[in-house]
Parts: sequence; C-alpha cells; structure tokens
Amino acid sequence: MSKHTIVVCDHIHEDGLNILKNTEDVNYVYAADIDKVALLDVIKDADVAITRSSTDVDEKFLSAATNLKAIIRAGVGYDNVDMEGCSKRGIIAMNVPTANTIAAVELTMAHMLSCMRKFPYAHNQLKQDRIWKREDWYGNELFGKKLGIIGFGNIGHRVGLRAKSFEMDVITYDPYIPSTKATDLGVTYTTNFDDILDCDIITIHTPKNQETIDMIGEEEIAKMKDGVVLINCARGGLYNEDALYNNLKSGKIKMAGIDVFKKEPATDHPLLDLPNVTVTAHLGANTKESQKKIAIQAAENAIESARGIAYPHALNLPIDESKIPSFVKPYIELTQKMAFLSAQLDKSAIRSITVKAEGEIKEYLDSLLTFATVGALSVVGGDEVNYVNAMFIAEEKGIKFETSEVEHCSGYSNKVEIRITTEKRVNSIAGTVFDDDVQRIVELDGFDFDIEPKGKMIMMRNNDVPGVIGNVGKLLGDRSINISDFRLARGKNKDALAIILVDDTINSKLLEEIGSIQDAISVSYAEI
Repeated sequence: MSKHTIVVCDHIHEDGLNILKNTEDVNYVYAADIDKVALLDVIKDADVAITRSSTDVDEKFLSAATNLKAIIRAGVGYDNVDMEGCSKRGIIAMNVPTANTIAAVELTMAHMLSCMRKFPYAHNQLKQDRIWKREDWYGNELFGKKLGIIGFGNIGHRVGLRAKSFEMDVITYDPYIPSTKATDLGVTYTTNFDDILDCDIITIHTPKNQETIDMIGEEEIAKMKDGVVLINCARGGLYNEDALYNNLKSGKIKMAGIDVFKKEPATDHPLLDLPNVTVTAHLGANTKESQKKIAIQAAENAIESARGIAYPHALNLPIDESKIPSFVKPYIELTQKMAFLSAQLDKSAIRSITVKAEGEIKEYLDSLLTFATVGALSVVGGDEVNYVNAMFIAEEKGIKFETSEVEHCSGYSNKVEIRITTEKRVNSIAGTVFDDDVQRIVELDGFDFDIEPKGKMIMMRNNDVPGVIGNVGKLLGDRSINISDFRLARGKNKDALAIILVDDTINSKLLEEIGSIQDAISVSYAEI
C-alpha cells in the first residue's frame, strides 16, 4: 500500500498527531522541533504539510516542497502563506476557521463581564497594591441591559444565546441572514443599524472586509448612549481605533473590551494607557480545547486532501485548465464578479441563486453555479467562503439553486445571467466576454449596459426626467469626488438606471443624500 507523506512543521495538539500516527496509509513526519533551514530538506518529500504561524510558507519553502499537493494552516489566519505562490504551483491551501468558535464566544463574554464589573482593575488593586477599597468598584449588571450584536453568524449567535441566559435584552443586525435565525432564538432582528447604536453594550462579530473596516467610527459613536460599552473580539480595525480612543478618553464610551488590534503586536498602542479598557493579546483561540479541535481538524483535513477526497476550507482551489477550453476561464471569473456585485446591491438574506447560460458556455453550468455561489457568499462570509465549502454554506442557509440552458437568441456568442432572489427582491445581472478576454456586464435588472465589472459603482434608479443627473453630479462634485465613468440606460416605463463609476469610496451618509434627490427611486453602492 502506497503511503502519503504528511509533514507537521509546527507544534499542534497531540490528539492531532495521534490521528496521523495511527492512519495506515500516512507516512507521518514530525518536524516541529527542527531548524527552519533543515525543514527545507524534510519538506521535499511531503504530499501535505501542516503549519502554524511559526513557519513561513514562502518562496524558499514552496521551491523546496516539490511534491506538495496541499498545505493546512492550522488556525484561522494565513498571512504567512504565499497564496499566489501556492496557486501558481497548483498547491491547495486550506485553513481551519471554525475550531475556535467557543473560545472566541467565551472570551467575548469574559470581556463583557470584565467591563461591567471592572474586574481587572479591582483585581490589581487588591493583589498588586494590597488595598481593600470596596467603594472604588461599584459596577453594573448584565441583567436587563440591551445588547447589540453586529453579525449573527457562527460566533455572534452563540454570544446571543449566552447573553439571553443573563436575562439581557438582545438585538442583532445582520442583513445577510434570515430574520428567523434570530427570532427563533428569542433575539430581536433589526434592519436599522441605529437600533444597535442605541444599545447599552455593543459587540461586533463580522468578517473583516471593505464593508466592515471602520464600521464604527466617530459618526456612529456620536449616536450611541453616553456610557456605552463596546466589545471587539473579532478582527482589528472594525472599530476605528482613533475614534475609540477619543471617546473612551472623553467618557462617551464608558468601557471597552478589546482582544484584537489593527496592527499587532500592539504593545505600544495608546488604548493601553487608558483606565477604562480591558485588553488581551488576541487570545480568541487560546484555549486548550480549541487547540485540540484545531489539531484534530487539521490532521483529518490533511488526510482527506492527501487522498484527494476533499479539500475542506480550501482558500485557492485551482481550476484544472487542462480539462476545460481556454474560453471558459474568463466566463467563470466574470460569473463570480457579477454575483459578488449583485449581492452587494441588495444586502438582505439570499433565498435562491439561478444561473442561466447560452452558447457553448452552457456546457459548464455546474461550474458557473459554484463560482456564482462563491461570489455571492463572499459578500457575507468574507475569507471563510471558498470553492469547496460555498455550496455547503449556502445549503445551511437554506439557499436554493437552479441552472438553465437558454436558446441562443441574444446575439452574443456566449452569455451568462445570474438571478439572485433575496427577502426583498429579485436581482438579475448578465455578462459576456469579447475577444481578448474582455469581460463586460451587458444587463442589470433588465436594463442594457456595456460596462467592465470593476471599480467603485453607484447604481441609481430614477424617473426619467430632466435634472437628476445634474443633481447627482453636483452632490459628488461638492465633495470633490471624481466621476470616472457614467452609464445611463433608459427603461420602457419612463424610468432609467445609471451606473456611476467614482474614484473614491462612497459612505452611507452620502448614499442617503443621493437617494433623497427628487425623482430618485433607489440607490445602492458596490465595489469590485
């Protein structure tokens, strides 16, 4: 029986090692204690490697690992993995993103309790200063407080359950889940972000992407109650750290519990100087139980990938270009981009995804559907969505799928249409690829266009009357926002749809102002 060589490059829990040791078709090599230069000689025979943060999967590593088929990053982050280098060599890179869920949930609750009772400071006064002054430490109870949870996914909903056991009033904002996911747990679901800003305590549990970076800044904090408590055990940078510091210092924010920072290690961060912050050094996954789960999942995933059975949580599953015609790849890329764009335009829970195709490309509908699903869910799931798990995640969310071959009637050699049905509406987008792999969106919600799927886009639907375009241009011009392209399509019902490409990011406040222009019907914003 031929064996697969799996090299463990960094320390993982012994339960994961035992799985590898006791698997008959695995040649297990433990290399966590050897010098990283010597590791380059060991790794040359590996089919799969398991690493953590101590091993850089860089050019030297990849050049030495000539037989490598897959690499498992035992944890959530993969900043030390050269993803492009892996992809060029056909190496599938995977992470283990869910094993630390309970650890992150419980750390969130620890910070919440510490902020309310100022536990670290009371502890230090007695243990370090040997001062017994009970009157210094009148805290507050969680009981009866309103908790706002931003993001109600794998971690957020578990925080909600635990908060309910403290008899808190829990409300969540997450436009990417069905409202029943919250209400079935006795949690209030809101589509109005201001409802969250009105809470006594706010905790955030979203992926880090363009939509969520600096999600809470000066403007949002100004709307909060005086004495609000903020918690971040998710990703650094979701709260604007300058705004956080300023408002903690002024007392607008009573306390903050912070486990993650924009730049780490954060040993000189100004927040550390404040007396109303509880801090930890990114300990979200630092429990023995989570390390055990991470090791077990990493070992099991390594065995599956070595055998070619599956690639759980693959981050860069490559397309086997030897098995598809050269014209297919740009359509696959275009399909993912269009779905990504469409999902941004209507930020509500997805009910179904339909992919239609005409021309030769219709022979690849199943692949197109997978990539459309990845594109649509990437808006919701951030870096945890990939080509292997996208369909499973979609099924867990109750999303239905459909593919359809269309008779060749549009005038294009090949055309792909994606219809995403959400709780609010049906969004349709279609595209094609011209010579030299030029990708174009040719339809959006029934309006004809010819636009590259790239850039910062404002989509505005309006009554087709004079003055609307001028008013939009003035609003943008007054804020020194340059328009790089302006495309307008006229409908049959005396309405029009404009796609306005701009050089700068559009914030929600400006988007609301555009939407309030007379004769504007709807406005949305997306980036590709």
